[in-house]
Amino acid sequence: MSTVPDWLLDILVCPVCHGALDPGVDVLRCQGECARSYPVTDGIPVLLPDAGDPS
Repeated sequence: MSTVPDWLLDILVCPVCHGALDPGVDVLRCQGECARSYPVTDGIPVLLPDAGDPS
């Protein structure tokens, strides 16, 4: 379960391809074409393009 609130997930998008983000355990995964995974640290999404791991 994600520590990111639902209201925030509704407005966040991937900074690389602007795809929707799917919450996981301490990670947000892009559902768009880049399919990057972004860490969530202490409930804070780290959505820096360089922080995302390409899948």
